[in-house]
Formats: sequence, structure tokens, C-alpha cells
Amino acid sequence: MQVAGLVLAGGQARRLGGQDKALVRLGGKALVSYALAGLARSCTPVLISAAGDPARFAAFGAARVIADDLPGFQGPLAGILAGLDWLEREAPGVMHMLSLPVDTPFAPDDLAARLAVASKPDAARPATAASNGALHPAITLWPLAVRDALRVMVVEEEMRAVSKVLQRLGSRSVAWDHLPHDPFFNINNPADLADAEALLRQMSGGDD
Repeated sequence: MQVAGLVLAGGQARRLGGQDKALVRLGGKALVSYALAGLARSCTPVLISAAGDPARFAAFGAARVIADDLPGFQGPLAGILAGLDWLEREAPGVMHMLSLPVDTPFAPDDLAARLAVASKPDAARPATAASNGALHPAITLWPLAVRDALRVMVVEEEMRAVSKVLQRLGSRSVAWDHLPHDPFFNINNPADLADAEALLRQMSGGDD
């Protein structure tokens, strides 16, 4: 199964001082570089969902930057819908897209493969990652077949909660072991960033 990847980089990062979260540095590299590398291991093509000047991502490879088609800041569902619309237009034959938030730098190598296995019994149902008893709605394998239903929920019903959309679509969950660290650790504030720095040093064999 060929799977496209979508980095969700449209967050406003208010708890990180309002800076562009995609460009926040972790271990000397921008967060977006971790997300792109994580998806590129198993996904093609890889897209970035972000508003603003796409030129700021030019240094991070050839990933296509797509903007939301809906006006205003509508949250991750608008970016996911824009990604599925792009697949329909530009990537014939690619029937699934894996979304990953830009603030999730330690995504596991088997993410796309395990979600794809979960989706096989019904290729029209999403599959969503979970760990430590928690569902991670923005880390989901989206079948292109849900595009029209998603548009109705986002545009006509004005739904904004990814978890509620997934419940409506009957998403399956796939759990990952959260030890020795949660693979879906995400960075929302300066304390999270400090924890991620420590974890990165630990993973690379450095001091805590």
C-alpha cells in the first residue's frame, strides 16, 4: 500500500511564545525536520500543511507545502482535508494519507505499516495511533474514501474536533508501547521542549 505523508504544521504555538512551531529548534534542528524524516521513511509523497510563506520550508527538502482551502484558522481538520484534496488531484493511485503533527519528533518507524495493517479489513475506515491509554487523533491513516464525508463534517457541520470526526468515521485504534518513552510525545510548551531535549540526548547515548 502506498501511503502519502502529511506534516500538520499549522499550529499557532501560543504556549511557545507564538513562534512558528515548525521552526522551533530541538537538538539543533527544526521540529519540522524530525516530522519530515519520520514520514519519509515510509511515505511518498510527503506534504506539509501550513499557512504563510512556503519558502520558509525550502531548506527542508522537496516536500510540497499546501495551504488550507478554508478561510481563517480552522485547525488540523482543514489541513487534513486539503491534503486529501491534493491527493485526489495530484497523486492518482495513492489512496491513503498519514497525518503527523509537527510537534511529534519521535514517531516510530513502523507507524505507517501498523496503521495500514489495521485499515485492511475495511479500507474506508481510518486507523489512529494510541499509547499509554490515550488516543492521538492527529496521528491517523486517512483513506481517500472519507474525503467527501470529511468535507461535510468540516464545512457544513463545522466540526473542529478530530476525535469526534474519527468516532463518526469508525476509526480503529492501534496501540504502541510507551516504554522506554512515549513514541508520540509532543511538544506544547517550554517544559515539554526541555524534556524532549533530555530524551533526545538519552536516545543518542548522551548524558541525561
